[in-house]
Amino acid sequence: MAEQKKMVDEITSMDVDFAKWYTDVVKKAELASYSNVRGCMVIRPYGTALWENIRNELDRRFKETGHENVMMPLFIPESLLQKEKDHVEGFAPEVAWITHGGSEKLTERLCVRPTSETLFCDHYSEIIHSYRDLPKLYNQWCSVVRWEKTTRPFLRTMEFFWQEGHTMHETAQEAIEETKRMLNVYSDFAEKHLAIPVVKGLKTDKEKFAGAESTYTIEALMHDGKALQSGTSHYFGDGFSKAFDIEFTGRDNKIQYPHQTSWGMSSRIIGAIIMTHGDDNGLVLPPAVAPVQIVILPIAMHKEGVLDKANEIAQKLSKDFRVKVDDSDNSAGWKFAEYEMKGVPLRLEIGPKDIANNQCVLVRRDNREKTFVSLDELETKIPELLQDVQNGLYEKALNRREEMTYSVTNLDEMIENAENRPGFIKAMWCGELACEEKLKEVAGVTSRCIPFEQEKIAETCVCCGKPAKHMLYWGKAY
Repeated sequence: MAEQKKMVDEITSMDVDFAKWYTDVVKKAELASYSNVRGCMVIRPYGTALWENIRNELDRRFKETGHENVMMPLFIPESLLQKEKDHVEGFAPEVAWITHGGSEKLTERLCVRPTSETLFCDHYSEIIHSYRDLPKLYNQWCSVVRWEKTTRPFLRTMEFFWQEGHTMHETAQEAIEETKRMLNVYSDFAEKHLAIPVVKGLKTDKEKFAGAESTYTIEALMHDGKALQSGTSHYFGDGFSKAFDIEFTGRDNKIQYPHQTSWGMSSRIIGAIIMTHGDDNGLVLPPAVAPVQIVILPIAMHKEGVLDKANEIAQKLSKDFRVKVDDSDNSAGWKFAEYEMKGVPLRLEIGPKDIANNQCVLVRRDNREKTFVSLDELETKIPELLQDVQNGLYEKALNRREEMTYSVTNLDEMIENAENRPGFIKAMWCGELACEEKLKEVAGVTSRCIPFEQEKIAETCVCCGKPAKHMLYWGKAY
């Protein structure tokens, strides 16, 4: 592997100040800028292109599983939000209210949607009447607003972008299967497209979504050892159906309530990409979602034929890849640093000597390995290299997670690990809320999930010493 010399001085080293490093990357790589609206950001073209690639792949997967896109209103009448008690209580501190329309005070306050369960349920009450109307497999792409006190670009903003799936099913079994199926869609997408290894599991009752019977999650570990909840899928049972009078005539000709799910992945996943793969020079983007997969840099561009050859190569490659030719008059060194910072997976250099030898130089962003490739072999070599980058990023992230995952068996070990070893902590739990709250108080960790793949680390709860029911992943989180 080539020596990793720092090329971008404007970016703070992550070992010096991880939070500053993150903000520097977001701004310098032109993913987003701060706006004059508190807690909101301007997602710039490069960040938007990254989100579009994420959105397009997820949308394709949703449609393959039978889901249809819809668009719901931005506003929710207060009376509608109040229909499901647990749900409204869970979101009350984060709700933004509209009290006036023009100069007139509204007779009923409107909430700017923090999520859309109530809107979907109100609609479903009008269109679901028979078992023949089920299932309803809907999804929408939109932004939502949550009145956050502390914000950071992509990770936690007052307005953020996401998709929210909302489905209705004839039976509880079908709904639970849907909940797990969509969690698997998220985990497969995260690992294969974003090269982010995730832990799949069930949230505790304390951490589950407001109004849900159960919440499933994928949890990823960031470079600094903090966890990031990267996608969630919720089973609601028939609670919302009863609150909104959604009834249907079943196959037995009896009136029944449908069973509901919702699931979402948001633009905070861009923060996960940054903090999983990035380095001191900026972004390192997985080829599957990178806005530019290959940047072509003509060397000694002023010499005859160089730019023409670069454009010829670009035209050939652009049939299968996202390609950019940088024909600006910036220096080669500036261009190297610029695309290093923007995380472009492959850099293709072509100059007069390369043309004479019918070759070019390919440089990988993840490890800076250089390869001389015949121009006749580009169309076969580039897919191999891009896949190598994709696989390499996943393996590197997985190895880091394994190195930063610890097992503890008692409270002293938990406190010591939480204080001195950033990462996931695996420990047994009795299932009691009191122990979960005590671990947050004395060790500063929250339960991340009850993983589907259980291990028996000890017989007793890490906190109270009583018989354990589950092994949990614990950690500090964004």
